[in-house]
Amino acid sequence: MRVAVHQGPFAELPGAVAAAGADLVVAAEMITTGYHIGARTHELAEPADGPTAARMSALARETGAALAYGYPEADGEHVFNSVQLIDNAGRRLANYRKTHLFGEIDKDWFAPGTEAVVQADLDGVRVGLLICYDVEFPEMVRAHALAGTELLVVPTALMSPYELVADTLVPARAYESQLFVAYANRCDTERELTYCGRSCVVAPTGEVLARAGAGPALIHADVTRDALVASRLENTHLADRRPELYRGTTA
Repeated sequence: MRVAVHQGPFAELPGAVAAAGADLVVAAEMITTGYHIGARTHELAEPADGPTAARMSALARETGAALAYGYPEADGEHVFNSVQLIDNAGRRLANYRKTHLFGEIDKDWFAPGTEAVVQADLDGVRVGLLICYDVEFPEMVRAHALAGTELLVVPTALMSPYELVADTLVPARAYESQLFVAYANRCDTERELTYCGRSCVVAPTGEVLARAGAGPALIHADVTRDALVASRLENTHLADRRPELYRGTTA
C-alpha cells in the first residue's frame, strides 16, 4: 500500500489527493474546520454521513484514493473529535472518536469517545485509527497491535513546543508495538497555537520512511506486509509479552 500524508490546508486537499498517486491519503485532525476554533466547533459539526462526508466520498471515487480525515462529528447532543476512513469507492469504512481529550481545547467542546480500537480492512491491510493525544498513551497503541492493526493512522494537531512527540515518541510507538504509523499534522497557526508539522510515516522497525518539515508538504511511503512480518520476526516484543505479570498495572 502506498500511503501519503497531506500536511496542509483543507482547501488544498483535493489537489493533493489527485497528485499523490497513493492508495491512502491521510489528513490532519479537524482539517475540515480548524481545530482551535472555540464555539464554531459546534456550529460546524456534522453527522458522520453529512455533507462533508459526501464530498470526501466523491473525492475518493474521482481520484481512486482512500481517505482518512479529521472533522467535528455531531451525534445528538454531543460533538466528538473524530476521524473517518473512506475507501477508494467512496464507502465509509470506519469512524473513530478521540478518547483522550487534550486540555481545555478538547474538553470544553468535545465529548470523549468510548471505543479504544476502531479498525477496517483496506486493500488487505488492517488499518486502525487514533487521534493526536491518543498516541501518547502506549496502552492505546498496544491495544491496536494486539487487535491486529498493521497500519495505525493518526491525524493530529500537534503544536510547538511539543515536536518531540512527532520526532521521538511516534517512532518509539511504532517500534515497541510493531506496526506502521502514519502521523498527519497541521502546519498553520490558530490563535496562540503554532502547529509544528513534522508529519511522518514510520515503519515497525522505528525507521522514519518519510518526514515533512514545518511547512506544507505531501509525503509518501510504502507499507508492506513483508516488511511488517520481517520486523516482527526480528523484534519480538509482541511475542515475548508476559501478560500474567501486567495484571493491575493499567488501572
